[in-house]
Amino acid sequence: MTARRKQEGTSVLPGNLHVPEDCRAVSEVLSRVGDKWTILVVGELGNGPRRFNEIRRSLGSISQRMLTLTLRGLERDGMVLRTVFPTVPPRVEYELTELGRSLLEPVSGLGLWARQHSAAIQEARRRFDETAANANA
Repeated sequence: MTARRKQEGTSVLPGNLHVPEDCRAVSEVLSRVGDKWTILVVGELGNGPRRFNEIRRSLGSISQRMLTLTLRGLERDGMVLRTVFPTVPPRVEYELTELGRSLLEPVSGLGLWARQHSAAIQEARRRFDETAANANA
C-alpha cells in the first residue's frame, strides 16, 4: 500500500485528487444543495407541486424573502419548475423537475444520517471542547 493508508470502506483514487475545475463545480453544487432551506424545500416539493404559501406554511419559520431566493436558486439550477397559470389572480405552482427529484434520495439519506448521529456528534464535540479547555488551562 502507498503512503496514503486506505480507510476501511473507502477507495483511494489514483492520480491527482485536486482538480480545481472539479472542486469549483462540486463546491457550487454543494453550496446549493447543502443549504438548510434548500433541503427543506426539496423535501416539501417531494410530496408534489405546491403553491408558494403552502410551502411557506409547511416550513414555518422561513421568511418570504428567503423562500423566494431559495425557489429562484433551485429554478435557476434546473431543480424546480415554476408554472404560472393564467387565472385571475395568477396561480403559481412549484414542483421538482427530474433533476430535483433525483436529489430527494441523497438529501433524505443525509438528513437521516444527521438525525441518527446527532447525539454522537454532540458528545464528540463536548469531549473535544473539554480536552481543548484543559490543554489551555
